[in-house]
Amino acid sequence: MKKVLAAESVACLNKALGHLRDIWEEIGIPEEQRLQRTEVVKKHIKGLLDMMVAEEENLKERLLKSIAMCRKELDALCKELQLDPFEEEEESTILQLEKDLRTRLEVMLKQKRERKQELKTLQERDQDLCDLLCMTPYSIDSNSVPSLEELDCFRRHLAALAAEKERRREEFISIKRQIILCMEELDHVPDTSFERDVVCEDEDAFCLSTENIAALKELLQQLETRRAFSEAVCSELRSRIVALWDRLKVPAEEREAFATYMTGSRAKTRKALQFEVDRLEELKLQNMKTVIEAIRAELAAYWDKCFYGTEQRQAFVPYYEEDCTEALLQLHDAEVGRVKRYYETHKELFEAVQKWEENWRLFLELERKAADPSRFANRGGNLLKEEKQRAKLQKTLPKLEEELKVRTEAWEREHLEAFLVNGQRFMEYVSEQWQLHRLEKEKEKQERQLKKSRQIEEEMMYGSVPRTPSKRRVLGANTPGKVRKLNATSCATPNSTLRSAFGGALFHSPVSRPLPSGGKVGPARTPSRMAMKPPRTAHTERNKENISQLNGTTLSGGCTPTAPAQRNYSINSVASTYSEFAVIHLF
Repeated sequence: MKKVLAAESVACLNKALGHLRDIWEEIGIPEEQRLQRTEVVKKHIKGLLDMMVAEEENLKERLLKSIAMCRKELDALCKELQLDPFEEEEESTILQLEKDLRTRLEVMLKQKRERKQELKTLQERDQDLCDLLCMTPYSIDSNSVPSLEELDCFRRHLAALAAEKERRREEFISIKRQIILCMEELDHVPDTSFERDVVCEDEDAFCLSTENIAALKELLQQLETRRAFSEAVCSELRSRIVALWDRLKVPAEEREAFATYMTGSRAKTRKALQFEVDRLEELKLQNMKTVIEAIRAELAAYWDKCFYGTEQRQAFVPYYEEDCTEALLQLHDAEVGRVKRYYETHKELFEAVQKWEENWRLFLELERKAADPSRFANRGGNLLKEEKQRAKLQKTLPKLEEELKVRTEAWEREHLEAFLVNGQRFMEYVSEQWQLHRLEKEKEKQERQLKKSRQIEEEMMYGSVPRTPSKRRVLGANTPGKVRKLNATSCATPNSTLRSAFGGALFHSPVSRPLPSGGKVGPARTPSRMAMKPPRTAHTERNKENISQLNGTTLSGGCTPTAPAQRNYSINSVASTYSEFAVIHLF
């Protein structure tokens, strides 16, 4: 290609020279002058080419200088930006190399400017956050170009600062609201510069330093302590007011009129409560006897809750004094407070004892019902329920007693004194209750046996008393007509003889009779088929009570079909003599 261009240039030059010669010949310029002119053209062309060559040489030198400068700057930028050195492409021309280096240099210069600008922006944000949080700015060299890792660490640091700012801001707002509420409840006006900054200034202007946050918390704690103290005072005043209302028997209308001050703890409320207490205290002094009686009733109620015995109650001598004075009232107040604290401290143990007491009373009630014969007249299913409940209590009471035994022993070890219930140690009290219960049952049993013996003796001496006829079916061979006749006869003749051990309502004679031969009872009678039949189910049900108590409870004798059933009569009543009673008793 180069040869072709060179040949074309030479041809173009030869053509131009030939054209010049023709012009010169036509003009008539001598040969000598034509040679001179040709020499001038040659010099001119040579100078032009030399000039062009020089310019190109200058261009080459400029390109080489540019390459050298770009390389130098690139090396420096790579160090500043902490990048790897620029790698040149192999076999690239000077012009291409200069272009690549210059382009790369422009890119790296742009990166440098961007990094510096970002660093400046991050530093400004960091300064703002540090001023707000009262912290030290992030440590980084502002004159050097930061690396990508340094910028990333700086961004994370700023993100953490921003999160800390939001956290502290939320904490500040929350504490500020609580402080304002406390100040409102206490009717407190900010009186220090810090309190005014917190309450009155803009939230964004408050410095969220750790010292300020700590000061905020301390201020809130102080206000809450004052509020808690005020609430405790108001609560105590309200308790005293209620107690005085109860002791002085203040009417409900007067209490309702004061109800608006029974909540809250503001200064106005506290003053009103104190005024009411003072008024009631003065009224209390005017009604000393009534108040002391009321507080004695309250003290007695707490004694009952704590299971105080007689000696423990009598130990408080002022309870029995009659001279109602302020000193006596103070002694009662102190005693009520002491017993109340004692009860509240051991409330769970006393409640457990109370639970045992309630179960014990229920057990005694069920035992009493179980011994009552009239309970068999039950038709609503209560008898079965009572029996199940009694059986359950027989299992529950020992468990409760064992549990209370462990708890009372632990209490005694802790307090180094005996746990008393009605003046006795609890387990001694429980044992005594069981012993009293057993003695009571034994006494009832002996009374029943004594009553039975006396009744037997009276019947043996005087004969059985007339019994009201029952509706039970008559056992024997008598027809209904005969039964009525016999009954009529027996009612008309009080001293009639014994008809049957199980038939007819008889009025037995007090005259003794010999024991019949052959073990028969009364006059010989032909047994009836009715007597051989088993009793009907309905009769058996009605006679359950009598059958169940043949050995200790009286049964009814013979009866007419129209008379109501009678219970609790002894089978001995059908015998007029001890011999007849002995024979009948064998059945």
